[in-house]
Amino acid sequence: MIAAVCLGFFGATLALLGMKCTKIGGSDTIKSRLTVLSGFHFLLSGICCMTACSIYARRITTDFFDPLFVKQKFELGAALFIGWVGSVLCILGGLVFCLSASESFSLKGKYCYTGAPSFGTKHSQHNRTANSLQTEPREPRRSLQRNAYV
Repeated sequence: MIAAVCLGFFGATLALLGMKCTKIGGSDTIKSRLTVLSGFHFLLSGICCMTACSIYARRITTDFFDPLFVKQKFELGAALFIGWVGSVLCILGGLVFCLSASESFSLKGKYCYTGAPSFGTKHSQHNRTANSLQTEPREPRRSLQRNAYV
């Protein structure tokens, strides 16, 4: 459980450094890598917390059902359930941080979505290819200066 707390602390620190609104941390690629690293810390923190809660719950149940155990017997309480829910939330948060890297690792330049062609665009492209000898009049390009109204 101590390892889970330490990993969660370092994960939160790295997440704060990896946020786009902070000025500490460098460029966007470095910040995205820090965010992914914080996601791994949160994943490991959640796994450590889940392991600690499950080991303790196993110990409680084996002591509870052992007829030769004479000391005070404990039951599963709210703290264990809160620990399990918290570890699941840490794992989900770590997954979100790890999957947020897909935006920042330059997949934008490789693939470009042009949209589904509508009937009008297909029809106009077909007419252009069929009548390739005809030229369509084009509008003259306007040069927009710094103070031009758009």
